Amino acid sequence: MTTTEHRALTKNWPDAPTTAAGWISRAGEVAQLLAVDAVARDKGREAPSAEVQLLRDAGLVTLLGPVEHGGGGQDWPTAYQVIRTVSKADGSIGQLLGYHLLWFWAARLVGTPEQIEAVEADATKNKWFFGGAVNPRDNDVSVTDEGDTIVFDGSKTFSTGSRVSDVTVLEGALPDGQHVFAIVPSNIEGLSFHDDWDNIGQRQTESGSVTIDKVRVDWASAAGFVDKVFQPRVYNTLNVPTIQLVFVNFYLGIARGALEEAASYTKDKTRAWLHSTVDKAVDEPYIIDIYGDLTAKLWAVEALADAVALEGQKIHDNAWNVTADERGDHEVRVAAVKARATEVSLEITSTVFEALGARATASKYGFDRFWRNVRTHTLHDPVAYKRREVGRWVLTGELPEPTWYS
Repeated sequence: MTTTEHRALTKNWPDAPTTAAGWISRAGEVAQLLAVDAVARDKGREAPSAEVQLLRDAGLVTLLGPVEHGGGGQDWPTAYQVIRTVSKADGSIGQLLGYHLLWFWAARLVGTPEQIEAVEADATKNKWFFGGAVNPRDNDVSVTDEGDTIVFDGSKTFSTGSRVSDVTVLEGALPDGQHVFAIVPSNIEGLSFHDDWDNIGQRQTESGSVTIDKVRVDWASAAGFVDKVFQPRVYNTLNVPTIQLVFVNFYLGIARGALEEAASYTKDKTRAWLHSTVDKAVDEPYIIDIYGDLTAKLWAVEALADAVALEGQKIHDNAWNVTADERGDHEVRVAAVKARATEVSLEITSTVFEALGARATASKYGFDRFWRNVRTHTLHDPVAYKRREVGRWVLTGELPEPTWYS
């Protein structure tokens, strides 16, 4: 199926779902379309414009948007399931959707009530697709106060969604160290995206570098500021547990995609070994054991991920009154599932080859893309530090200090 056919198919979607189950089913339909040419897309260099349009036409980009403005009105547990479902077919598009939903939610994370209402209304009505130039490992982008405006100046190594986005979230620091978020049009003067993302995995995420050359923004667009003074609350620090759960769910989606595609191949193409006592690969004891072991491990992490998502939603529902202890306890649980999802997804995407056989390594099957995708993104932050958060909590009761990574 070509990207042209993707565009045509998205024109005939029925009315938007009204339930969580309906949205997850809609994500499954999107995944079926993406799966058809996932291997070819992974090998290409074309920007995923048609795939983003598919997400837009199916309604997934406004999943978290207010119903009164045409959005899905869904919560984060549903969003995680949608991300996981899309990622089964294509980890890159799953990541793009996950990051988009994070930046769509950024106004709610740090904005004032008035900013939240305005941004979510505009983003939903216009079906904006979000990118983000926020990479904490780089030097801070400088933010200068020029009266009625602020000026962002600097660069970032990574800007996921860059060339296919309508708007971009910028983040930088004022001279006093106070960080500032603002949403700007992706085609604004001074914002230059560079086509330099050339990594082994997640190849279609448009995660290249960006130059931010004196981008001017009205002070009114500085999220969470009133009269140039930031209005802090504990909820501002929910960025890390929320983004880490997005990671968890596209890792698990990629792992499930690998397991399901591998099982299908084993049923249809894998041959029993010549010294075995069975005629079919599906009757090989060691192959049966591989699928049983990997499936059990995946089910366990999926269940933990779903439980932690529900715990987190209680915090999202109490955004204006959440306490530091509630945030810290949640981050410990998120750290635990992030560690397990990383380890299990890497194990599944590499171990399935043992149940496939040598012929499955042919590039036309693309089984390597699952491992490459997980391996690439799981290096985002060391999983050992996630285990450390859990271990310190167990031994001393210490809660993670809110940072860009904890």
